[in-house]
Amino acid sequence: MPETKTLTARCHCRAVHFTLTIPTTSLPLDVHICNCTLCRTLLGAPASFHAPLPKEIEPEFIAPSSLDKLTPNRREGAPCTIYFCSTCGCHIGDRGHQGGWTISVSIFEEGVNDNESLWKFNEHWYTDAASTGDGGFSQLLPRIDGREVRIWNPDTTTDRSQKDEKKEDGGREEKLLAQCSCGGVSFNISRPRQEFVDSPLSEGWVHAEDPSKWLGLVDVCTDCRLVNGAHVVAWLFVSADHISPPLPEDLCIGTSKRYESSPGVVRTFCGRCGATVFFTEKRRGRIVDIATGILRGKEGFMLADWARWRTARLGYPDDGIKYDRGLTEGLTEGLQEWGRRTHGVVRDFAVGTETGAA
Repeated sequence: MPETKTLTARCHCRAVHFTLTIPTTSLPLDVHICNCTLCRTLLGAPASFHAPLPKEIEPEFIAPSSLDKLTPNRREGAPCTIYFCSTCGCHIGDRGHQGGWTISVSIFEEGVNDNESLWKFNEHWYTDAASTGDGGFSQLLPRIDGREVRIWNPDTTTDRSQKDEKKEDGGREEKLLAQCSCGGVSFNISRPRQEFVDSPLSEGWVHAEDPSKWLGLVDVCTDCRLVNGAHVVAWLFVSADHISPPLPEDLCIGTSKRYESSPGVVRTFCGRCGATVFFTEKRRGRIVDIATGILRGKEGFMLADWARWRTARLGYPDDGIKYDRGLTEGLTEGLQEWGRRTHGVVRDFAVGTETGAA
């Protein structure tokens, strides 16, 4: 019998729990980081982190977990069915594409640090202007462990693009659309209003140098990884009274479902396609974190007209280093490089109740 390696995956709520038993001859598994609009709006993340499994390999669910604990999502005409946890919204992967499973590599207990032979992050997919508007997440992660991550784009535009979302003129938009992949969750965000900027409520959520934008943060925390199913998430921090239609107290709009990931912390996701939507905690009042993967900025994924990004450091870097040191260090370096290239400076500031730079 060939030598094998058994990998264990769990979502945040642990309703989904399975193993993969893979011949060592099939390792490392090739991982692609997909920047396309479809993946972003399905997960709410900057990109998906997926690896095709050998066709004969399938998840082996550990009771009481089962495939029934997952919500299937299949778009009309799509070649595969996408699965996510019905309780916490964590994306697991998809089945049917090219005959087998393509799995999210971000939910396995076997982190990359001690198991470098498991995963090989090979390529960024769908980074072109038609798909991202500005290069997307690939701008922030050009290298892992000093190795360039290749770029792959199709020869022709596909339905993964956002070509119908391009800005037709140079004017500044006053509304930013947030919409998940299936459209079950959809709302608009307004720019910070002057009365909010002038009030104490804006402290830590709007920067004095540019109060027309909301603060943005790239995050590698463990909880977000296991709720979302991606190595990286990014958030735009917005006061709830700048969202229309008005946001209800329970944060559930359209097809949303709620999940309390820890005491006082509530997250929501689309119950139909699984996209992460909101994060909030009681001590923040009505400030909500909006997952940037569902934001349809016409200037591109990095929301140049809407977000003031912190580029000096990630959110919860220790979690990222513990799980995948090479990717986290590459992302930190790439984020800083992007800040210098785009704004001529690396910006650091504290968000909300954080302690840190001003």
